[in-house]
Amino acid sequence: MTSSPGPTDASAAGTWKLGDLTVNRIGLGAMRLTQSGPAFTHGPSSDRARSLTVLRRAVELGVNHIDTAAFYFSPLRSANELINSALAPYGDDLVITTKVGPGRDPSGEWVWGRPDQLRGQVEENLRQLGRDHLDVVNLRIARSGTAASVAEHFGALSELREAGLIRHLGISNTTAEQLAEAREIAPVVCVQNMYGIGSPPEDGALLRLCGEQGIAFVPFFAISGAGKESGATVAESDTVRAIARTHAATPAQVRLAWTLQQGPHLLAIPGTGSPEHLVENIAAGALRLTADELDRLGP
Repeated sequence: MTSSPGPTDASAAGTWKLGDLTVNRIGLGAMRLTQSGPAFTHGPSSDRARSLTVLRRAVELGVNHIDTAAFYFSPLRSANELINSALAPYGDDLVITTKVGPGRDPSGEWVWGRPDQLRGQVEENLRQLGRDHLDVVNLRIARSGTAASVAEHFGALSELREAGLIRHLGISNTTAEQLAEAREIAPVVCVQNMYGIGSPPEDGALLRLCGEQGIAFVPFFAISGAGKESGATVAESDTVRAIARTHAATPAQVRLAWTLQQGPHLLAIPGTGSPEHLVENIAAGALRLTADELDRLGP
């Protein structure tokens, strides 16, 4: 056995800057805090005390980057409210990243905000989190909108940044062309796109572009992969399981370690509602895969 990822804290993964904000490269995604089972379904809400425990334990273990959104909610839980209740007053080093563009009505149905509605979405996040400004706001683009211009929406967010409601801007579910368009309007500190083991090789081009431009690349579904919001429901490959055994690790830890080793600008934001899985995820920041193992897992 080699380099077993034992108990550690988030600093073991190293750091990166979101603009002028330094974060540990392994953080926490808040999507799974609100619901037991797949997100964005009509399933049962999460156990509130358990979700609060996850958030507080994450900070104790060095997590200082939490990714959330106002549309992360279930019938009884709101991710932003849980973060506020668990962690306010917030530590000076805690960076909370949120996203706007999509929203959900009280029934849970999806709606997409027009440029003139983004201020309301930003203010909703501010109220729920109990903040006077948002550290980082990502413009989330619809999966069907990757050929569309982002100028109006990103321009509206740039105005809110100039007004002091937002500190830094990012863009999510985007293309290289949209990223370039956004950067003509305002600085972009991060890109959030789906990426992980098994992603098409061409998806790595944007990852590398971000590295060249000093932009953080923050992949979502790095653990669940094709399972997306439903979680890691797809059987693991023999290669992932074999490498996990070599390191006395879990397949999820191997996936996170692979993600972090794709470049120093990669930030992992694994989500979980389990205190036990939280510790495992953070421990993955100390797992170092060999060059041969990285090659076997793919580009």
